[in-house]
Amino acid sequence: METPAFEEIEPASDCDCPGCVHWRRVLPHSATARTGAHPAHRTVIVAAAAAASAALGAGHAVPALAAPQAPGPQSLPGAVPADPRADLPGADEPDTPQGGKTPLHGPGGVPAKPAKAPTTTRAEIIKRAKEWVAAKVPYSMYRYWSDGYRQDCSGFVSMAWSLPGNEWTGSLDQYGVRIPKDDLQPGDMLLFHNPDDPQKGSHVVIFGGWTDYTHTYYIAYEQAPPSARRQSTPYAYWSNSSRYVAYRYKGLVSGGTGGSMPEKPAEPAEPAGTPYPGRAYFGSGANNKHVTELGRMLVERGAARYYTSGPGPRWSEADRRATQAFQRAQGWRGTEADGLPGPHTWELLATGKGRDIGAGTPAPPSSHGVPGYPGRALFRPGANNSHITLLGKQLVKKGFGKYYRTGPGPRWGEADRRNVESFQRAQGWRGGAADGYPGPETWRRLFS
Repeated sequence: METPAFEEIEPASDCDCPGCVHWRRVLPHSATARTGAHPAHRTVIVAAAAAASAALGAGHAVPALAAPQAPGPQSLPGAVPADPRADLPGADEPDTPQGGKTPLHGPGGVPAKPAKAPTTTRAEIIKRAKEWVAAKVPYSMYRYWSDGYRQDCSGFVSMAWSLPGNEWTGSLDQYGVRIPKDDLQPGDMLLFHNPDDPQKGSHVVIFGGWTDYTHTYYIAYEQAPPSARRQSTPYAYWSNSSRYVAYRYKGLVSGGTGGSMPEKPAEPAEPAGTPYPGRAYFGSGANNKHVTELGRMLVERGAARYYTSGPGPRWSEADRRATQAFQRAQGWRGTEADGLPGPHTWELLATGKGRDIGAGTPAPPSSHGVPGYPGRALFRPGANNSHITLLGKQLVKKGFGKYYRTGPGPRWGEADRRNVESFQRAQGWRGGAADGYPGPETWRRLFS
Protein backbone atom coordinates (compact mmCIF):
# COMPACT_ATOMS: atom_id res chain seq x y z
CA MET A 1 0.00 0.00 0.00
CA GLU A 2 1.28 3.44 -0.89
CA THR A 3 2.23 5.54 2.17
CA PRO A 4 -0.19 8.48 2.66
CA ALA A 5 1.26 11.94 2.08
CA PHE A 6 0.94 14.47 4.88
CA GLU A 7 1.20 18.23 4.84
CA GLU A 8 1.53 20.47 7.89
CA ILE A 9 -0.43 23.72 7.78
CA GLU A 10 -0.01 26.39 10.47
CA PRO A 11 -3.39 27.99 11.24
CA ALA A 12 -3.92 31.73 11.62
CA SER A 13 -2.57 33.46 14.73
CA ASP A 14 -5.93 35.09 15.42
CA CYS A 15 -8.06 31.97 15.22
CA ASP A 16 -11.14 32.39 17.41
CA CYS A 17 -12.27 28.75 17.57
CA PRO A 18 -13.23 27.64 21.12
CA GLY A 19 -10.15 25.44 21.48
CA CYS A 20 -7.66 28.16 20.59
CA VAL A 21 -9.37 30.78 22.75
CA HIS A 22 -9.34 28.32 25.68
CA TRP A 23 -5.64 27.52 25.39
CA ARG A 24 -4.66 31.15 24.95
CA ARG A 25 -6.39 31.87 28.24
CA VAL A 26 -5.01 28.98 30.34
CA LEU A 27 -1.49 29.14 28.92
CA PRO A 28 -0.80 32.90 28.76
CA HIS A 29 2.92 32.45 29.46
CA SER A 30 3.63 29.43 27.25
CA ALA A 31 5.81 29.49 24.18
CA THR A 32 2.81 28.75 22.01
CA ALA A 33 0.91 31.71 23.34
CA ARG A 34 3.85 34.02 22.70
CA THR A 35 4.54 32.86 19.17
CA GLY A 36 0.94 32.60 18.05
CA ALA A 37 1.00 28.80 17.53
CA HIS A 38 -2.28 27.03 18.19
CA PRO A 39 -2.21 24.40 20.94
CA ALA A 40 -5.80 23.49 20.12
CA HIS A 41 -4.79 22.29 16.67
CA ARG A 42 -1.01 22.38 16.21
CA THR A 43 -1.24 21.16 12.64
CA VAL A 44 -3.92 20.25 10.18
CA ILE A 45 -3.08 16.93 8.61
CA VAL A 46 -4.26 16.46 5.06
CA ALA A 47 -3.94 13.00 3.54
CA ALA A 48 -4.25 12.26 -0.14
CA ALA A 49 -7.73 11.00 -0.92
CA ALA A 50 -6.42 8.14 -3.01
CA ALA A 51 -4.21 6.90 -0.19
CA ALA A 52 -7.04 7.14 2.31
CA SER A 53 -9.30 5.22 -0.08
CA ALA A 54 -6.75 2.48 -0.46
CA ALA A 55 -6.34 2.22 3.32
CA LEU A 56 -10.08 1.96 3.90
CA GLY A 57 -10.60 -0.52 1.11
CA ALA A 58 -12.64 -0.46 -2.05
CA GLY A 59 -16.37 0.10 -1.80
CA HIS A 60 -16.14 2.33 1.26
CA ALA A 61 -17.08 5.95 0.91
CA VAL A 62 -14.37 8.37 1.96
CA PRO A 63 -15.72 11.18 4.12
CA ALA A 64 -14.84 14.69 2.98
CA LEU A 65 -11.91 16.19 4.86
CA ALA A 66 -12.40 19.55 6.51
CA ALA A 67 -10.56 22.28 4.66
CA PRO A 68 -7.63 23.70 6.63
CA GLN A 69 -8.08 27.17 8.01
CA ALA A 70 -6.32 29.77 5.91
CA PRO A 71 -3.79 32.01 7.62
CA GLY A 72 -5.25 35.34 8.71
CA PRO A 73 -3.75 38.81 9.05
CA GLN A 74 -0.67 39.20 11.24
CA SER A 75 -0.78 40.96 14.60
CA LEU A 76 0.90 44.15 13.44
CA PRO A 77 1.14 47.02 15.89
CA GLY A 78 -1.82 49.33 15.52
CA ALA A 79 -3.71 46.96 13.25
CA VAL A 80 -7.47 46.66 13.72
CA PRO A 81 -8.00 43.10 14.98
CA ALA A 82 -10.32 40.50 13.55
CA ASP A 83 -11.56 40.00 17.09
CA PRO A 84 -15.07 38.50 17.30
CA ARG A 85 -15.83 40.82 20.23
CA ALA A 86 -14.88 43.97 18.34
CA ASP A 87 -18.35 44.62 16.94
CA LEU A 88 -20.21 43.91 20.15
CA PRO A 89 -21.56 46.87 22.11
CA GLY A 90 -19.89 47.66 25.42
CA ALA A 91 -21.53 46.59 28.66
CA ASP A 92 -21.41 47.87 32.20
CA GLU A 93 -19.83 44.60 33.29
CA PRO A 94 -17.50 43.74 30.40
CA ASP A 95 -15.98 40.34 29.77
CA THR A 96 -12.30 41.23 29.92
CA PRO A 97 -10.05 38.20 29.36
CA GLN A 98 -6.42 39.20 29.33
CA GLY A 99 -3.11 38.09 27.96
CA GLY A 100 -0.07 37.25 30.05
CA LYS A 101 3.10 39.11 30.88
CA THR A 102 4.91 39.95 27.61
CA PRO A 103 7.51 42.44 26.39
CA LEU A 104 6.67 45.54 24.42
CA HIS A 105 6.21 44.92 20.72
CA GLY A 106 8.43 46.94 18.42
CA PRO A 107 8.14 47.47 14.63
CA GLY A 108 6.86 44.46 12.74
CA GLY A 109 5.83 42.71 15.97
CA VAL A 110 9.44 42.13 17.07
CA PRO A 111 9.76 42.44 20.87
CA ALA A 112 11.25 45.76 21.88
CA LYS A 113 14.24 46.02 24.21
CA PRO A 114 13.03 46.16 27.84
CA ALA A 115 13.53 49.47 29.59
CA LYS A 116 13.69 50.49 33.23
CA ALA A 117 10.34 51.52 34.67
CA PRO A 118 10.28 55.30 34.22
CA THR A 119 9.06 58.08 36.43
CA THR A 120 5.89 59.86 35.36
CA THR A 121 3.29 62.37 36.55
CA ARG A 122 -0.44 62.14 37.09
CA ALA A 123 -1.08 64.46 34.17
CA GLU A 124 1.00 62.25 31.86
CA ILE A 125 -0.84 59.10 33.00
CA ILE A 126 -4.26 60.62 32.29
CA LYS A 127 -3.00 62.07 28.99
CA ARG A 128 -1.87 58.63 27.77
CA ALA A 129 -5.15 57.05 28.88
CA LYS A 130 -7.14 59.71 27.00
CA GLU A 131 -5.13 59.08 23.83
CA TRP A 132 -6.29 55.45 23.69
CA VAL A 133 -9.87 56.52 24.44
CA ALA A 134 -9.77 59.14 21.68
CA ALA A 135 -8.29 56.60 19.23
CA LYS A 136 -10.97 54.03 20.22
CA VAL A 137 -8.29 51.34 20.46
CA PRO A 138 -10.14 48.01 19.89
CA TYR A 139 -10.13 45.48 22.72
CA SER A 140 -8.02 42.37 22.21
CA MET A 141 -6.08 40.18 24.60
CA TYR A 142 -3.52 39.16 22.00
CA ARG A 143 -3.10 42.19 19.73
CA TYR A 144 -0.68 45.06 20.24
CA TRP A 145 -1.20 48.75 19.51
CA SER A 146 1.35 50.88 17.67
CA ASP A 147 2.97 51.90 20.98
CA GLY A 148 3.80 48.24 21.75
CA TYR A 149 1.19 47.66 24.46
CA ARG A 150 -1.35 44.82 24.44
CA GLN A 151 -4.93 45.92 23.80
CA ASP A 152 -6.52 44.49 26.95
CA CYS A 153 -7.22 45.93 30.41
CA SER A 154 -3.79 45.16 31.90
CA GLY A 155 -2.01 46.31 28.73
CA PHE A 156 -3.97 49.58 28.98
CA VAL A 157 -2.74 50.26 32.52
CA SER A 158 0.80 49.20 31.56
CA MET A 159 0.59 51.82 28.81
CA ALA A 160 -0.89 54.54 31.03
CA TRP A 161 1.82 53.96 33.66
CA SER A 162 4.43 53.72 30.86
CA LEU A 163 5.79 50.41 32.18
CA PRO A 164 8.75 48.70 30.44
CA GLY A 165 6.59 45.76 29.35
CA ASN A 166 3.06 44.39 29.23
CA GLU A 167 2.01 43.26 32.70
CA TRP A 168 -1.16 41.41 33.70
CA THR A 169 -3.46 41.67 36.72
CA GLY A 170 -1.28 39.15 38.56
CA SER A 171 1.85 41.34 38.32
CA LEU A 172 0.72 44.98 38.13
CA ASP A 173 0.68 45.36 41.91
CA GLN A 174 4.50 45.11 42.08
CA TYR A 175 4.69 48.54 40.41
CA GLY A 176 2.34 50.18 42.89
CA VAL A 177 1.91 51.03 46.56
CA ARG A 178 -1.39 50.09 48.15
CA ILE A 179 -3.49 53.08 49.24
CA PRO A 180 -6.88 53.55 50.94
CA LYS A 181 -9.99 54.67 49.06
CA ASP A 182 -9.90 58.13 50.65
CA ASP A 183 -6.43 58.73 49.20
CA LEU A 184 -7.36 57.94 45.57
CA GLN A 185 -6.27 60.56 43.04
CA PRO A 186 -6.24 60.72 39.22
CA GLY A 187 -3.66 58.32 37.76
CA ASP A 188 -3.98 55.68 40.50
CA MET A 189 -5.33 52.23 39.60
CA LEU A 190 -8.13 50.03 40.93
CA LEU A 191 -7.14 46.37 40.56
CA PHE A 192 -8.99 43.09 41.02
CA HIS A 193 -7.02 39.91 40.40
CA ASN A 194 -8.82 36.59 40.86
CA PRO A 195 -6.02 34.09 41.70
CA ASP A 196 -8.35 31.08 41.54
CA ASP A 197 -9.39 31.83 37.95
CA PRO A 198 -7.53 34.88 36.53
CA GLN A 199 -9.79 35.00 33.47
CA LYS A 200 -12.97 35.20 35.54
CA GLY A 201 -13.62 38.71 36.76
CA SER A 202 -10.04 39.99 36.90
CA HIS A 203 -9.92 43.58 35.73
CA VAL A 204 -8.04 46.85 36.25
CA VAL A 205 -8.86 50.51 35.54
CA ILE A 206 -7.23 53.92 35.86
CA PHE A 207 -8.91 56.21 38.39
CA GLY A 208 -9.74 59.58 36.83
CA GLY A 209 -11.29 61.46 39.77
CA TRP A 210 -14.51 61.48 41.80
CA THR A 211 -17.69 62.70 40.12
CA ASP A 212 -19.30 63.98 43.34
CA TYR A 213 -18.66 64.68 46.99
CA THR A 214 -20.20 61.38 48.13
CA HIS A 215 -17.34 59.42 46.52
CA THR A 216 -19.77 56.80 45.21
CA TYR A 217 -19.00 57.40 41.51
CA TYR A 218 -15.73 58.13 39.76
CA ILE A 219 -14.39 58.50 36.22
CA ALA A 220 -12.81 55.23 35.06
CA TYR A 221 -10.42 54.99 32.13
CA GLU A 222 -10.32 51.38 30.99
CA GLN A 223 -9.91 48.96 28.12
CA ALA A 224 -13.07 46.91 27.71
CA PRO A 225 -14.98 45.54 24.68
CA PRO A 226 -15.44 46.97 22.17
CA SER A 227 -12.76 49.65 22.74
CA ALA A 228 -11.01 51.91 25.26
CA ARG A 229 -13.49 54.07 27.13
CA ARG A 230 -13.97 56.76 29.78
CA GLN A 231 -17.15 56.68 31.82
CA SER A 232 -18.73 57.35 35.18
CA THR A 233 -18.49 54.16 37.25
CA PRO A 234 -19.80 53.14 40.70
CA TYR A 235 -17.02 52.61 43.24
CA ALA A 236 -15.19 50.28 43.09
CA TYR A 237 -16.70 48.66 39.96
CA TRP A 238 -19.93 47.31 38.50
CA SER A 239 -19.15 43.78 39.73
CA ASN A 240 -16.82 42.27 42.38
CA SER A 241 -16.74 45.76 43.91
CA SER A 242 -15.48 44.66 47.33
CA ARG A 243 -12.48 42.86 45.82
CA TYR A 244 -10.84 45.83 44.10
CA VAL A 245 -7.67 47.27 45.65
CA ALA A 246 -6.32 50.80 45.07
CA TYR A 247 -2.67 51.30 44.12
CA ARG A 248 -0.44 54.29 43.39
CA TYR A 249 2.41 54.03 40.88
CA LYS A 250 5.79 53.82 42.66
CA GLY A 251 7.50 56.03 40.07
CA LEU A 252 5.03 58.91 40.46
CA VAL A 253 6.59 62.38 40.63
CA SER A 254 5.26 65.92 40.34
CA GLY A 255 5.68 68.25 37.37
CA GLY A 256 6.05 67.27 33.74
CA THR A 257 9.78 66.60 33.51
CA GLY A 258 9.94 63.24 35.24
CA GLY A 259 12.28 64.56 37.95
CA SER A 260 12.56 63.37 41.51
CA MET A 261 10.66 66.16 43.26
CA PRO A 262 8.30 65.14 46.06
CA GLU A 263 4.75 64.52 44.89
CA LYS A 264 2.39 67.49 45.03
CA PRO A 265 -1.40 67.36 45.21
CA ALA A 266 -2.95 65.82 42.10
CA GLU A 267 -4.05 67.83 39.12
CA PRO A 268 -7.83 67.89 38.68
CA ALA A 269 -9.32 65.14 36.54
CA GLU A 270 -10.56 67.72 34.05
CA PRO A 271 -9.26 71.27 33.42
CA ALA A 272 -11.05 73.97 35.39
CA GLY A 273 -12.62 77.01 33.86
CA THR A 274 -13.72 75.37 30.60
CA PRO A 275 -15.13 78.06 28.27
CA TYR A 276 -18.89 78.16 27.80
CA PRO A 277 -19.63 76.06 24.68
CA GLY A 278 -22.97 77.67 23.81
CA ARG A 279 -26.64 77.01 24.56
CA ALA A 280 -26.96 74.67 21.56
CA TYR A 281 -25.03 71.99 23.46
CA PHE A 282 -27.73 71.68 26.13
CA GLY A 283 -31.37 70.70 26.13
CA SER A 284 -33.53 67.93 24.72
CA GLY A 285 -31.60 65.58 22.42
CA ALA A 286 -28.13 66.87 23.37
CA ASN A 287 -25.44 64.21 23.77
CA ASN A 288 -21.90 65.51 24.22
CA LYS A 289 -19.01 65.95 26.68
CA HIS A 290 -20.22 69.40 27.74
CA VAL A 291 -23.34 67.86 29.29
CA THR A 292 -21.10 65.56 31.35
CA GLU A 293 -18.94 68.51 32.40
CA LEU A 294 -22.03 70.48 33.40
CA GLY A 295 -23.30 67.59 35.52
CA ARG A 296 -19.92 67.15 37.19
CA MET A 297 -19.77 70.82 38.15
CA LEU A 298 -23.36 70.77 39.41
CA VAL A 299 -22.69 67.72 41.60
CA GLU A 300 -19.72 69.52 43.14
CA ARG A 301 -22.08 72.38 44.04
CA GLY A 302 -24.63 70.16 45.80
CA ALA A 303 -26.77 68.63 43.03
CA ALA A 304 -25.93 64.94 43.57
CA ARG A 305 -29.46 64.27 44.81
CA TYR A 306 -30.90 64.86 41.33
CA TYR A 307 -28.81 62.18 39.59
CA THR A 308 -29.89 58.55 39.88
CA SER A 309 -26.90 57.66 37.68
CA GLY A 310 -24.16 59.60 35.98
CA PRO A 311 -23.74 62.48 35.25
CA GLY A 312 -23.33 61.47 31.63
CA PRO A 313 -23.20 62.93 28.12
CA ARG A 314 -26.91 62.56 27.30
CA TRP A 315 -29.09 65.49 28.43
CA SER A 316 -31.81 64.41 30.84
CA GLU A 317 -34.44 65.82 33.16
CA ALA A 318 -31.95 65.36 36.00
CA ASP A 319 -29.59 67.83 34.29
CA ARG A 320 -32.38 70.37 33.85
CA ARG A 321 -33.57 70.12 37.43
CA ALA A 322 -30.03 70.26 38.85
CA THR A 323 -29.27 73.34 36.73
CA GLN A 324 -32.50 74.97 37.83
CA ALA A 325 -31.67 74.24 41.48
CA PHE A 326 -28.33 76.00 41.10
CA GLN A 327 -29.96 78.97 39.35
CA ARG A 328 -32.57 79.33 42.09
CA ALA A 329 -29.80 79.15 44.70
CA GLN A 330 -28.51 82.38 43.14
CA GLY A 331 -31.90 83.99 43.76
CA TRP A 332 -32.95 83.87 40.11
CA ARG A 333 -36.55 83.26 39.06
CA GLY A 334 -38.61 82.98 35.88
CA THR A 335 -36.65 82.65 32.64
CA GLU A 336 -33.39 83.15 34.55
CA ALA A 337 -34.05 79.82 36.24
CA ASP A 338 -35.27 77.76 33.29
CA GLY A 339 -32.87 74.85 33.88
CA LEU A 340 -30.77 75.56 30.76
CA PRO A 341 -27.24 76.85 31.43
CA GLY A 342 -26.47 80.25 29.93
CA PRO A 343 -23.08 82.01 29.98
CA HIS A 344 -23.60 83.41 33.49
CA THR A 345 -24.65 80.04 34.96
CA TRP A 346 -21.66 78.35 33.32
CA GLU A 347 -19.23 81.03 34.52
CA LEU A 348 -20.32 80.68 38.15
CA LEU A 349 -20.02 76.89 37.96
CA ALA A 350 -16.67 76.85 36.16
CA THR A 351 -15.03 79.40 38.46
CA GLY A 352 -16.51 78.08 41.71
CA LYS A 353 -18.31 81.35 42.37
CA GLY A 354 -21.91 81.93 43.37
CA ARG A 355 -23.94 80.11 46.01
CA ASP A 356 -24.07 76.32 46.32
CA ILE A 357 -27.40 74.54 46.15
CA GLY A 358 -28.99 74.73 49.59
CA ALA A 359 -26.60 77.44 50.82
CA GLY A 360 -28.97 80.03 52.26
CA THR A 361 -31.58 79.68 49.53
CA PRO A 362 -33.84 76.60 49.53
CA ALA A 363 -33.43 74.38 46.51
CA PRO A 364 -36.42 73.00 44.63
CA PRO A 365 -38.00 69.91 46.20
CA SER A 366 -36.22 66.62 45.60
CA SER A 367 -37.39 64.07 43.05
CA HIS A 368 -41.19 63.72 42.95
CA GLY A 369 -41.43 66.40 45.63
CA VAL A 370 -40.08 64.06 48.34
CA PRO A 371 -38.01 66.03 50.87
CA GLY A 372 -34.60 64.56 51.63
CA TYR A 373 -34.60 61.84 48.98
CA PRO A 374 -30.96 61.83 47.75
CA GLY A 375 -31.38 59.79 44.55
CA ARG A 376 -31.02 56.15 43.52
CA ALA A 377 -27.31 56.43 42.85
CA LEU A 378 -26.60 56.44 46.60
CA PHE A 379 -28.22 53.04 47.16
CA ARG A 380 -26.44 50.35 45.18
CA PRO A 381 -23.52 47.88 45.55
CA GLY A 382 -20.34 49.73 46.48
CA ALA A 383 -22.14 52.77 47.92
CA ASN A 384 -20.92 54.08 51.27
CA ASN A 385 -22.63 57.19 52.70
CA SER A 386 -24.70 58.58 55.54
CA HIS A 387 -27.97 58.23 53.61
CA ILE A 388 -27.68 54.43 53.83
CA THR A 389 -27.33 54.65 57.63
CA LEU A 390 -30.34 56.96 57.79
CA LEU A 391 -32.36 54.58 55.62
CA GLY A 392 -31.41 51.59 57.78
CA LYS A 393 -32.35 53.30 61.04
CA GLN A 394 -35.75 54.25 59.61
CA LEU A 395 -36.33 50.68 58.41
CA VAL A 396 -35.58 49.38 61.92
CA LYS A 397 -37.88 52.04 63.41
CA LYS A 398 -40.69 50.90 61.07
CA GLY A 399 -40.13 47.23 61.99
CA PHE A 400 -38.32 46.16 58.83
CA GLY A 401 -34.81 45.52 60.14
CA LYS A 402 -34.84 41.75 60.63
CA TYR A 403 -32.05 41.12 58.10
CA TYR A 404 -29.52 43.29 59.96
CA ARG A 405 -27.05 41.19 61.95
CA THR A 406 -25.00 44.31 62.69
CA GLY A 407 -25.65 47.93 62.01
CA PRO A 408 -27.31 49.49 60.13
CA GLY A 409 -24.25 51.27 58.77
CA PRO A 410 -23.09 53.48 55.89
CA ARG A 411 -22.02 50.69 53.47
CA TRP A 412 -24.77 49.31 51.24
CA GLY A 413 -25.23 45.57 51.71
CA GLU A 414 -27.59 42.72 50.96
CA ALA A 415 -29.25 43.21 54.36
CA ASP A 416 -30.23 46.76 53.36
CA ARG A 417 -31.68 45.56 50.07
CA ARG A 418 -33.70 42.74 51.65
CA ASN A 419 -35.10 45.01 54.37
CA VAL A 420 -36.14 47.57 51.76
CA GLU A 421 -37.71 44.77 49.69
CA SER A 422 -39.71 43.61 52.73
CA PHE A 423 -41.00 47.14 53.26
CA GLN A 424 -41.93 47.48 49.59
CA ARG A 425 -43.78 44.15 49.61
CA ALA A 426 -45.66 45.28 52.71
CA GLN A 427 -47.00 48.13 50.55
CA GLY A 428 -48.46 45.51 48.19
CA TRP A 429 -45.81 46.07 45.51
CA ARG A 430 -44.40 43.23 43.43
CA GLY A 431 -41.89 42.72 40.60
CA GLY A 432 -39.74 45.71 39.73
CA ALA A 433 -41.60 47.86 42.24
CA ALA A 434 -40.20 45.67 45.03
CA ASP A 435 -36.58 45.31 43.94
CA GLY A 436 -35.07 46.36 47.26
CA TYR A 437 -33.71 49.71 46.04
CA PRO A 438 -35.44 52.77 47.53
CA GLY A 439 -37.07 55.10 45.03
CA PRO A 440 -38.84 58.39 45.83
CA GLU A 441 -42.13 56.74 46.82
CA THR A 442 -40.41 54.17 49.05
CA TRP A 443 -38.53 57.00 50.72
CA ARG A 444 -41.68 59.09 51.16
CA ARG A 445 -43.61 56.26 52.80
CA LEU A 446 -40.70 55.34 55.07
CA PHE A 447 -40.21 58.86 56.37
CA SER A 448 -43.82 60.09 56.36
